[in-house]
Amino acid sequence: MSEKVIESGTIADAYIEILADRGVEYLFANAGTDFAPLIESLAKFEIEGRKTPRPITVPHENVAIHMALGYYLQTGKPQLVMVHVNVGMANAMCGVLNAWRGNLPVLFTTGRTPYSEEGGLMGARSGEIHWPQEMRDQGAMLREIVKWDYELKNGQVLESAIDRALNITMSEPKGPVYLSLPREVLAAPIENFRYQSPSRHMAASAPFPDLAAIDRAADMIAKAENPLIITASCGRDHDEPARLAALADLFAIPVTQRKPRFMALPSEHPMHLGFEPDPFIGDADLIIVLEADVPWIPSKKAPNRDAKIIHMGVDPLFSNYPLRGFTCDLAISGAIAPAMAALTSALETRLGSSRDRVEARRKRLAERRATQRERWLAALEKAKSETPIHPAWVTHCLNEVKGENDIVLKEGPITYEHLTLKNPGTLFFTGAAGALGWSLGMALGMKAACPDRRVITCVGDGAYMFGNPIPAQYVAKAENWPTITMVFNNAMWGAVKRNTREVYPSGYAAKSNREPLTYFTEHLAFEKAADVAGGYGECVSDPAQVPKAIERAFKAHDVEKRSALLNIVCRGP
Repeated sequence: MSEKVIESGTIADAYIEILADRGVEYLFANAGTDFAPLIESLAKFEIEGRKTPRPITVPHENVAIHMALGYYLQTGKPQLVMVHVNVGMANAMCGVLNAWRGNLPVLFTTGRTPYSEEGGLMGARSGEIHWPQEMRDQGAMLREIVKWDYELKNGQVLESAIDRALNITMSEPKGPVYLSLPREVLAAPIENFRYQSPSRHMAASAPFPDLAAIDRAADMIAKAENPLIITASCGRDHDEPARLAALADLFAIPVTQRKPRFMALPSEHPMHLGFEPDPFIGDADLIIVLEADVPWIPSKKAPNRDAKIIHMGVDPLFSNYPLRGFTCDLAISGAIAPAMAALTSALETRLGSSRDRVEARRKRLAERRATQRERWLAALEKAKSETPIHPAWVTHCLNEVKGENDIVLKEGPITYEHLTLKNPGTLFFTGAAGALGWSLGMALGMKAACPDRRVITCVGDGAYMFGNPIPAQYVAKAENWPTITMVFNNAMWGAVKRNTREVYPSGYAAKSNREPLTYFTEHLAFEKAADVAGGYGECVSDPAQVPKAIERAFKAHDVEKRSALLNIVCRGP
């Protein structure tokens, strides 16, 4: 192991140098008065030609944190976000919530308002805002939704604090960590500062499943007549879809995804049985809940009382959910890629005695799958000429021209069943906490990671406004990271309307047909927002024009290297 020495400088210098040494490639930041020592260090390193995480100016914190999460999802590398004290933290909280519930790692940092009132310390209070912005416990704002938080005390603990943050965020179950950086500490001088390179602190290896529990699961599956796999988050790691495909195919186990967050199984896989588990739950005598926090809604559909339920995942009980009472006959802790591989191996030894049952099930499922696909086609045929435009038609038109490696982010009403997905890392629905406005920043982070791929954001009009579109368009232009955005403009909060009618199906709101606080009074001209940063914008209201409009958006992106925005006037739920 080698030791590196910084002969002189500041703690901010050492902080930046260690982060670069640890492989952090980007600093997505929205700066404030607390950033002064870091800005000085970044300028110094640039002049001296020294390596730093690349600083990206992001004009809104919600965009910044989701950029870091998007970059991680395509690279597997956690990134650095820094925002301005408590007010910046408040703007970024939605992203931290999504990272927490989605098990996505990020090193989230803020400055801390200077605490020194009088001279003597470099970085002491120098402006009026430094009194009203101070909090007794700034970290308390988000302590419940991070895996670890710490306020940097001095340079002596700097290396340990950075490594601990990075190691904890990347250890399963993954999630955000928080580091507070007081201005006086960052500005403090150092001499002969020493740190280890490479680090001698490592993230924990992913937990391996208990093989005795795997054998019990295999016995239960081998005896089942109608097993079922329900997943939501399989596919976060890009090696997982292949493992799921092998498991499902071996024992003819249908796979359904409930509110899928990632591409878990290729669309054409014979065991891919769609995105709505409820039609299969009633027939199932065994259900494998695979990284799914909410496999069914008990008030709507629940398994038979005699059905056996197996939960599998790095935290199969979702221990940080205050209340979660789904039936569980067997819970297996472990990263799901090795868990699925172990389960597949265990089932191979049981296939001989179960072969007839498995092949009969395979035949039944093929017939059911064919009927399901016919129903999807019939729905598309009905939708293609509807006005306002039906989201299924838009999805189909997009599917006709997108490439198999194009990245699609779903924060709007595209229909999963009309997308053909083949490769891992091509579908994302990552607002796990329900914090809207994630997709615009996430798309930019993915574009930074994959500059040669199309990144296509499908977003509802309400979520688009939550996403801080002008800051997002600024970053796309400034960094030359063009993306394609399709706004599904139905002039309403569709989820609010749908849930109100579920609770009060015959109530006053439903009878009014225009529920209060649900509709926007105008269809906004979102396409004009593209002009702000020299992008391409177009409004589409005729279903016959959707294919050509998508082609024009692709041309603006591919040929002209501009971001493109389609404002699609569509129907609501």
